[in-house]
Amino acid sequence: MHFAPDTEDALEFAVVLCNTVPSASRSGEDELATPDELAALIADNRYSGRVDHDEAELRDVHATRERLRRTWSLNRDDAALEVNAMLADARALPHLMRHDGFDWHLHATAQDAPLAERIRVEVALALVDVIRSSETGRLRVCAADDCTGLLLDLSRNGSKRFCSVRCGNRMNMVAFRKRRES
Repeated sequence: MHFAPDTEDALEFAVVLCNTVPSASRSGEDELATPDELAALIADNRYSGRVDHDEAELRDVHATRERLRRTWSLNRDDAALEVNAMLADARALPHLMRHDGFDWHLHATAQDAPLAERIRVEVALALVDVIRSSETGRLRVCAADDCTGLLLDLSRNGSKRFCSVRCGNRMNMVAFRKRRES
């Protein structure tokens, strides 16, 4: 499945953001515990616009992270309602922009809007495409027993099951050991 590049970028960022929670992170810790970790995540993902670098912003991004994690697993109709709510809460007004080396893409908030709001709206706009394409099944939770990581399946056949190679290898090893015991 192929979406517009900015849609894929926003969905991939949502996965990265949402997989910073302890139950999904590689370290088993909250990998977004400080404003500095948030600043690094934003810089690594070339997120533009206002960043306050304070605890209030971090709390708002944590709340956004949880809201996106919940939305990820909703059925198509419920996801549409949640996306509409996120866009309405921000009084989103979609418009095309080109900046910072990025080609034309959608924005729906001002660059000086709070970071958490910009994240919610950007991901909501991406989810609009997913919902309209009836591809919500490509948004999943990792199939590993001990992981709650989110994954975005952009594979041609839609068969991706694990959030990372690490989870896939671990579950393959578990299955291998079970077969050997039998």
